[in-house]
Amino acid sequence: MKKPFTILLFMAFTLAPLAGITEDTVITQAADVIDKSLPEPPVVSTFPTELTVEGLISLANGSYSLQMGAFSRRKYAENLRDKLTGMLGIKVDIINENGFYKVFINSDLIGKAPCLFIPVSFPGPAPREAEPHETLAQVADTLALPPPEVVTEDSVKQAPAVEAAAPDTIMVAIPATVEISVQMPEEKRRFTNLFMLKGENPWLNRFNYFGKSIALVNALIFTIIASFVTMIILLVVILLNRRRMEKEAALRQYLLEQYQALIIDYLFGNAGSAAFRPIASNNYRRQVLIDQMIDVSVNLKGDSEEKLCKLYKELELDKDSIRRAYSHKWHKKIKGFRELAFMGIRDANDEMHKSLNSRNEILRMEAQIALVNLSEKNHFDFLSHLERPFSLWEQMTLHDLIVQHDIPVPEFKRWLTSSNPTVVMFALRMIREFNQRDAEPEVKIALLHRDQRVSKLAVEVAGDLDMRSSLDTMKRMYKFQDYNSCLEIVRSMGKMPEQSMMGFLKLVLDKEDDVQLQIEAVKAIENMGEEGVKALVKIMKSEYKNYNIIVRHVLDRRIY
Repeated sequence: MKKPFTILLFMAFTLAPLAGITEDTVITQAADVIDKSLPEPPVVSTFPTELTVEGLISLANGSYSLQMGAFSRRKYAENLRDKLTGMLGIKVDIINENGFYKVFINSDLIGKAPCLFIPVSFPGPAPREAEPHETLAQVADTLALPPPEVVTEDSVKQAPAVEAAAPDTIMVAIPATVEISVQMPEEKRRFTNLFMLKGENPWLNRFNYFGKSIALVNALIFTIIASFVTMIILLVVILLNRRRMEKEAALRQYLLEQYQALIIDYLFGNAGSAAFRPIASNNYRRQVLIDQMIDVSVNLKGDSEEKLCKLYKELELDKDSIRRAYSHKWHKKIKGFRELAFMGIRDANDEMHKSLNSRNEILRMEAQIALVNLSEKNHFDFLSHLERPFSLWEQMTLHDLIVQHDIPVPEFKRWLTSSNPTVVMFALRMIREFNQRDAEPEVKIALLHRDQRVSKLAVEVAGDLDMRSSLDTMKRMYKFQDYNSCLEIVRSMGKMPEQSMMGFLKLVLDKEDDVQLQIEAVKAIENMGEEGVKALVKIMKSEYKNYNIIVRHVLDRRIY
């Protein structure tokens, strides 16, 4: 009777601690064979959803061994150990067990006290989901995070028991709905971190949105901010520069008016050179004075011009102009050339000759103009040293200079033998412009120039100046020329009507297929007077109908 009573009493005492366990509490399992009594397992249902650093330290001070993670690579376990050691300030160990490197707190209590499995998660990018075929160790290697070796409630229901590391070790299961993580203390970001691309700079953070990185957004924001700041800086610089230019323009206008009155007083004897000394001591005012003296010298002649040039040298303003003429900057050279040319100073003529063959067309033209103004006798002697192409604009500028300043016109035939074709063309144009008929022999030689442009212009000039001695040369060279030169030869023959050329012109009318050449030939024949008209009437009565059309067209006075 006592034996059954003893058995029932033992079962009552054994099942008494399990009476309060429900589905919401932590399930505690024992080993298959209990050799000695076990302490009551801790209940973790009262843990907060996130275990803080203080809570973890409190657990570590208790009589528990805490497993924080398990890795298949030792490097990951060491990384976790270093982080926990620096964060908690307590000893953290690594134990190699069953092929995994496990991170333990209070490792000396393993097998002596309950063991709690607490997976640790640090704030960072969301881990990817594991594929069905990946093992727990592979996922841990990929994410470098501790695999959660936690016995869930579902697994307890499926398996009758869990194999323990030691008889006195209790496996604590955490409900699947509770996430236990260690919060890392957030470091406050400083304002200077926004501009230093290191440390905790927010621009270096990378975010993933639906699997796509939006780090480009940070770069775009930084670019927009930089562009906006640059625009503000440029706007301020432009406004300040504009204000400065307006002040300089107003000051320049005021000084020009003052200096103009002072120069006029000096020319009429009402002021001396001493009044200009304070002005000449300032570089900016010196330049304004030079500009004003040049403007005044344009309308001066004779003694007044000489007196102004004397003042220019007395104030040593000529040294400023010479220094600019020898400058390496082309715009300063041009300014120096102009100042020296207006004031009649020849100290920089060598530099002007060097600039004649400059690659800068504007500098070449300014050097030419300056040399023409500064030359005493041979104003166009620079043409003999010109190697660069002499542009049509430069030729027109020199022609206007001759007309406006009454420069003596040289005999341009001396340059018809120049090796520079553009210089020869300029000489031909000037011969025609100034009607230099005595250059007929040289123009006749220019007809045979190897450059087609020169040859064509020579034919045109010979026709305009009625140089009849060149007709035979034109006749012989006709078949060797291009279409434009041939057309110009026929026109020139019409300008210099000679009956000796009638046979040649009839041959052009008969052999040429070009209508324009035929029309010019008929016009040249008509210009020969009565004999030419009779010849055209005779041609019109011929059987060739195309001749009739061309001749009727030329003889129709209603057209011309």
